[in-house]
Amino acid sequence: MIFSNRTEAGRLLARKLKRYAGADAVVLGVPRGGVPVAGAVAADLGLPLDLVMVKKIGHPHQPEYAIGAVSLSDRIIVPHDEVSSEYIEERTVAIREKMAGQYQYWRGDKPAPTLQGKIVIVVDDGIATGNTLMAAVKLLRKQMPAKIVIAAPVSSEQAASQLAAMADDLVTVYIPPHFRGVGAWYEQFEQLSDEDVRQYLAAFEKGSLS
Repeated sequence: MIFSNRTEAGRLLARKLKRYAGADAVVLGVPRGGVPVAGAVAADLGLPLDLVMVKKIGHPHQPEYAIGAVSLSDRIIVPHDEVSSEYIEERTVAIREKMAGQYQYWRGDKPAPTLQGKIVIVVDDGIATGNTLMAAVKLLRKQMPAKIVIAAPVSSEQAASQLAAMADDLVTVYIPPHFRGVGAWYEQFEQLSDEDVRQYLAAFEKGSLS
């Protein structure tokens, strides 16, 4: 199965999420590529749209290896004897400052949504390893939502299995038997800029998404 673009993929995903239409819920897109998918989902379900801001903290000697993750207001850390608390604090501050700047650029002065007691639907354009979304689930739990739903048009089998065990609901359109990377399942899979995200969110607020 090949999706034409992220918007089409989002509309197909929305059909799988119809049970949440009109619920006390919020759709959170994973920047950058997850935002157009999330926008299509939110528009079709009649739900508000915002962003989930989560970044990993890499190991000082192996940056690709995550030792924790940071959101705008919280963090999770897996203790490592060889990693100092000073390093963790330094990376937390640096990552959070960058994320806060991005969020303000994308959303202006609009405050982050209150998630307590709400159904939170986290949407990305695809799931390869699932590491970012697994960190997002752990951090979102701290805000006491009623339910966490992870949704994406396409996912690897391994990531889907892991996320299904962590989230309250996992929704996908397609789980291929041989996963080749997220972009392989789209005809159009352009890289989005910060300005693209900003314009897309503004268009959603105006109800003028194409």
